[in-house]
Amino acid sequence: MTTERVPVVAVHFERELEDITNRLHNEFAGLAPDFVAGVVRSSYEELAPRATVTTFVPALTERFARQRLTALEKVEGGKATVPTVLFLCIHNAGRSQMALGFFEHHAHGRAVAWSGGSEPGATVNPSAVEVMAERGIDISGAYPKPWTTEILRAADVVITMGCGDTCPYYPGKRYEDWVLEDPAGQGIEAVRPIRDDIERRVLDLLDSLGVKAE
Repeated sequence: MTTERVPVVAVHFERELEDITNRLHNEFAGLAPDFVAGVVRSSYEELAPRATVTTFVPALTERFARQRLTALEKVEGGKATVPTVLFLCIHNAGRSQMALGFFEHHAHGRAVAWSGGSEPGATVNPSAVEVMAERGIDISGAYPKPWTTEILRAADVVITMGCGDTCPYYPGKRYEDWVLEDPAGQGIEAVRPIRDDIERRVLDLLDSLGVKAE
């Protein structure tokens, strides 16, 4: 999908974006309607140019906007929350998505994790989806997305994976750099050991956060 097509899609989904804005304003009642609308619109504009199936864009927009508003609520409102981790890589299509899948699977809501990329790809790596499915974890509904300032500020721990200087730095955060082979373009035989390494690291991370893995 090219950027030239984005305005056409925006018009086509205009009513859906309005509905998303109304739902999120009800959910985040402390925020001004215009502000919520701006977050929804900018979330759409971040995701739409890379969308390969435009039908899913509104649903992905709502998920991304909700994540951003939740992060903002934590940062600006000082709302107490469980430990929050941000996994970052370049395309947010392989390593960070597998880490997020394992984190959510083992944390069971006792900690929160998000993921993002410095140069988000169009889709999640199919080999990553397949090897995670072998472990009973479905990441097929995941989608590559960028990191945003509010999400970075809300994270307690930032895990970087191969993005080097393109990964953001925010003072006062706990940072860890996980040196992992890039699964991009590799088959499942090569991706399995990367998956297993990521799971070990996620379990160690949860332990360091005082979260008992299940």
